[in-house]
Amino acid sequence: MQQLDIRKYRQRAYRKKKVLAAFLRKLEKKRPPEARKAMKEAEKKAWEEVSCISCGNCCMTMTPTWKKAEVKRLASHLGMTYGEFYDKWLYTEEETGDIMNRSTPCQFFDRKKGLCKVYELRPHDCAHFPHLYRKDFYDQAEVYEQNLHRCPATLVAIEHLYNAVEKKR
Repeated sequence: MQQLDIRKYRQRAYRKKKVLAAFLRKLEKKRPPEARKAMKEAEKKAWEEVSCISCGNCCMTMTPTWKKAEVKRLASHLGMTYGEFYDKWLYTEEETGDIMNRSTPCQFFDRKKGLCKVYELRPHDCAHFPHLYRKDFYDQAEVYEQNLHRCPATLVAIEHLYNAVEKKR
């Protein structure tokens, strides 16, 4: 699969950030009921344009939040104890108590192949990123805004959502 031109998406995101950020904040306040259905369709369209396995930017620039069970499962798979795995790659964020990678890019991201080396065992946070269509959809404006320049799928989905919702107004 051909790699995405992340730079192109990042530039597009920065050009549209002001408009899309204002739209997301308005969406969060007004909570139009049609937006939830529109987001489901927008996400579908985003995945038609963008493939995670042709990108990997999240693995290069962000860190997942790990659950203890995920750490145990992957540590066991790698023949390590929870403590060895944690000490080698993780830390607990003081403010939130979240278990996070110590550094980016992710230790399991194969830069040459552009793929996750532990894809089948990756954390829930990775498996469901960018968390577009979710129950608390209206409360995610800030997260979507932060991810516009990091995740091409988020940018494309929010663009489609904007077009769907704003056309009806």
